Amino acid sequence: MKNYYEILGVENDASPDEIKRAFRKLARESHPDANPDDPTAEARFREVAEAYEVLSDPDKRARYDRGDTVDFSNLFGGSLDDLLRSVFGDSGLFGDAGFFGTAGRTARRRGRDVLVATELTLEEAFTGVTKDISFTGMQSCGECHGRGAAAGSHPETCGSCQGNGVVRTARASVFGQVMQVVECPTCAGTGQIVTDPCGVCDGVGATRGNRTLTVDVPAGVDSGTRLRLSGSGESGGRSGTPGDLYVEIHVRSDDRFVRDGTTLLHRVQIGIAEAALGKDVEVPRIEGGFEDVELPAGTQPNTRIRLSGRGMPRVGRRGRGDLIVEAVVVVPTKLTKAQEEALRAYAEVADEEPDGRRRRFL
Repeated sequence: MKNYYEILGVENDASPDEIKRAFRKLARESHPDANPDDPTAEARFREVAEAYEVLSDPDKRARYDRGDTVDFSNLFGGSLDDLLRSVFGDSGLFGDAGFFGTAGRTARRRGRDVLVATELTLEEAFTGVTKDISFTGMQSCGECHGRGAAAGSHPETCGSCQGNGVVRTARASVFGQVMQVVECPTCAGTGQIVTDPCGVCDGVGATRGNRTLTVDVPAGVDSGTRLRLSGSGESGGRSGTPGDLYVEIHVRSDDRFVRDGTTLLHRVQIGIAEAALGKDVEVPRIEGGFEDVELPAGTQPNTRIRLSGRGMPRVGRRGRGDLIVEAVVVVPTKLTKAQEEALRAYAEVADEEPDGRRRRFL
């Protein structure tokens, strides 16, 4: 799990105002418009915004501090634009220059998010694992490297919007004439015109293809966990930004254990004599090997013994859950003559009164 406090450069007990000030500073420094020659700026900016989105919300911050899994699919509930406007106002990150650094320029087009499911064994979920994730979708064109222009040519600045991607239009309303900022119809909001398009992507800047990524799955994940890889989804095409990749985890069931969060349950079957007299049993460990556990004399059906710290790891935190050993006392359904006579002798000593006839067992 990412350390959002470290990403924003604040302490774990930072106040909401301190978190907001840190985000304002880092957002201006890391925004792609402030770093046009840095291809990693977009990913850094979204990481800073992600950290602020979690830590600025009291409920999400409390769940994050407890180590609970945060559902990243609900981040930026309205949009990233709305988040920034809530912090910087309509003047944007760079003051009067516009919300994204140029006069009235709108947010870049963004590629679609991708959801891919992957399956793990319980052992892989325990240790953490590296997985290769593949999906098919729009990828940056390998011929023109996403520019959309043929080799030797370059996109030109759109004359309709002067490269801003938006134009201002007037519309009538009950309050009179209102100026409205809309996507430039000439360049479709890109701010550029491709006069000599790439022959492979036809000027789009992206083509449909396969992509494989290596994903580090942390130890302790459970079924339903979604890992988010910012900027690893589908390409946004020419002048766009990529979407995100979500990896949904499914953990296969295991014959030895029943999992409940970080707790593992192992059931061991014993006979009625073993329950009455006690028994030492071997219990499997999720990390491998076995552990000896003593079931005391007089063990009752469904008795549970808790082994602290033998369960699953806590995601992003130290420590592990517990392993619970449950005794399942098995009553025989078929007895030999000698076994029945022995039980009847015990019943007589124990002053019990079973049926006096020899019974046919199921």
